[in-house]
Amino acid sequence: MKNKTLIFNWKMNPLTAEEAVDLASASDYKNVVIAPPFIFLNEIGKLFKNAKLGAQDLYWEEKGAFTGEVSAKQLAEAGVSYAIIGHSERRHKMGETDGMTAKKVLAAIKNNLTAVLCIGETEQERAEGKTNQILERQLVNGLSLAKAEGILNDSNLLIAYEPVWAIGTGKAQTAEGAMETSAFIKSLLKKEIDMDIRVLYGGSVTSQNLGEFLGYNEISGALVGGASLKKDEVKKMAEIIEK
Repeated sequence: MKNKTLIFNWKMNPLTAEEAVDLASASDYKNVVIAPPFIFLNEIGKLFKNAKLGAQDLYWEEKGAFTGEVSAKQLAEAGVSYAIIGHSERRHKMGETDGMTAKKVLAAIKNNLTAVLCIGETEQERAEGKTNQILERQLVNGLSLAKAEGILNDSNLLIAYEPVWAIGTGKAQTAEGAMETSAFIKSLLKKEIDMDIRVLYGGSVTSQNLGEFLGYNEISGALVGGASLKKDEVKKMAEIIEK
């Protein structure tokens, strides 16, 4: 499955540097991006021979009195290549807005990071038939500032479709459903910025269902959470994308 990308989002795991180094060493494959907690970025970034380093978030200002934040420029200095932006946990637990994601996308791209913009509907929004409406709003607003500056291209932007109801629940979207939604997102991107941008799927992805998702041309990879913390799962998923 050539030209497919896996992004491993470790979230707030593991607890120690020793565990982080061990997991990173077992995850060092081509076409893999590893996004650990900020505190482990420097240490595990030095280990990689194949994988790329990602960040789970960033702040849009370059520097200043913003306690607890990390800027895109600082991440780039640390060797980060990718930045996850607008993850549903940031949106729904930390109150991140579309306007904030737009500023983060702009900052990431201006600092030569590939922005991974996450979009997705909640279970209630899905039940109300609002999935496409929500996705279009999050996508258009999230890309608005970078679009206005004319700096978007197919090498500095990825879209991650993560239905909120599937994240960490074990209830993954069907591969066919993910394909149809990815096709819709790609049509929006074509209309909005006239570009063919890669779309990843995320939400309870494991080695057992990854091949089904990646079997569709519309899906260019996966954003993986819980399974990325298990070395046996990491190996199996890496083998799938190397076929």
